[in-house]
Amino acid sequence: MKFKSYFLSIFTLLILFSCKSTKSLKGSSNSIYNGINDTTFVKLIDFSSDFVIDMKYATKDNFLKNKVYDCDECYLRLKTVKSLVQANEEFIALGYRIKLFDCYRPLDIQKKMWAIIPNTDYVANPAKGSIHNRGGAVDITLIDKKGKELDMGTSFDFFGPEASHNYQDISKKIRKNRTLLKSVMLKHNFKSFDSEWWHYNLIDSNKDKLANFKWNCN
Repeated sequence: MKFKSYFLSIFTLLILFSCKSTKSLKGSSNSIYNGINDTTFVKLIDFSSDFVIDMKYATKDNFLKNKVYDCDECYLRLKTVKSLVQANEEFIALGYRIKLFDCYRPLDIQKKMWAIIPNTDYVANPAKGSIHNRGGAVDITLIDKKGKELDMGTSFDFFGPEASHNYQDISKKIRKNRTLLKSVMLKHNFKSFDSEWWHYNLIDSNKDKLANFKWNCN
């Protein structure tokens, strides 16, 4: 009986220690945001290394056929980062990860894009700006454990009806992939953009001011 009582005591202590450790880990993950205002612009990789970043506008591999970013960095307002990290954690649990094509875009870059293609079908007029200029928008897709992009039916920045969430003439596999991306993002405080399967805006981010913050490439 004494041995059984001793065993139960040790088992109870282990359970209590495990619970405390779990709470501590959760607390530490939240503590990385402490002292930072939700509207502050931050670098995504400073808060999570679980993303793949492929900023298309830092290359010529985009519809502009021009490099308009000086370097490959993803900045967002902190509140956007918080929701994005939570979404990515859910994707990781399912065997996927978020790959980013675009994040915050300074207003001067928006003007540069408008100068190349002054057409609101493709580029937001900098006079009004876009959610990208407010630090609340991301252009994304999903990759699997091998780093391969899921088939979404079109490439990023494909401007045609096939890129729309409402387009029906696609395979079950493509529809499943788009639905997965959309359902998880909506769950984590984002809303979709009807004509672009890759574009997601943080809810209420349109209320934030246009910004022209520029990151340091060094």
